[in-house]
Amino acid sequence: MTLPEVQSPVHQDAERPLEVVTARHPLRWLAAACVLVVLAMVASALVTNPAWEWDVVGQYLFAPSVVRSVLLTLELTVLGIGLGFALGTVLALMRLSANRLLSSVAWGYVWLFRSVPLILQLLFWYNLALLYPRLSVGVPFGPAFFDFGTMDLIGPLTAAVLGLALHQAAYAAEIVRGGLLSVDHGQREAAAALGLPPARRLFRIILPQAMRTIVPNAGNEIIGLVKGTSVVYIMALPELFYQVQVIYNRNGRVMALLLVAAIWYLILTTILSIVQHYVERFYGRGRA
Repeated sequence: MTLPEVQSPVHQDAERPLEVVTARHPLRWLAAACVLVVLAMVASALVTNPAWEWDVVGQYLFAPSVVRSVLLTLELTVLGIGLGFALGTVLALMRLSANRLLSSVAWGYVWLFRSVPLILQLLFWYNLALLYPRLSVGVPFGPAFFDFGTMDLIGPLTAAVLGLALHQAAYAAEIVRGGLLSVDHGQREAAAALGLPPARRLFRIILPQAMRTIVPNAGNEIIGLVKGTSVVYIMALPELFYQVQVIYNRNGRVMALLLVAAIWYLILTTILSIVQHYVERFYGRGRA
């Protein structure tokens, strides 16, 4: 008489197919539901409240005066960023120079212009004629070759561009310097070993690699400057924020006009964010 074989529990568990159990996250679903409720409340407050005056927003969103102010805002941004990063790159190279005088001057510039608020710098350039009614070009502490009136040279737009560019240069210098320092020192040594001239080393070897670090921070600065141009309203320049102030002081539709400005700032910063994404992807090619 033979007895039936009895399989051990361990052997039975080994033959049983494994079941995949989905992890449950109740707190995650609860948080998502709370966020949806809050978003629905915000949407309801925006749509159902007649005080927002969406018809007035639509009326002024593409008004000629508002569109012209948006173009001036873009002009100030382009000039401020272009001149600021051009000067900032020079300052960054001076900071990295072995010459003590050059590095000290660059450090002093960054220290000064990062310490003084932008609005004070704009007012200083706007009122420069109070200190120097006439500007001259000549030998220091010597004779002047020619001079000209400060008011003729520095108007409100010029003062705004000067203030924005010089202020931006201090931050751009640190961004560019950080990007250059992020490049491995062996890359510089390899480029020097190939006999490449210093300028070619910088623009063909070092700077393209540094752009991976520079672009994200530079993008943030550009987006910040688009909104920062609103500070020039103190100089009565008709940029976006100043223009909506003029309109709502005339018709009393404060919230609607502020919403017009907010929508335009959202449009501009969204476009710049998309451009930044593709520029970052371009310079990030080949990164492991």
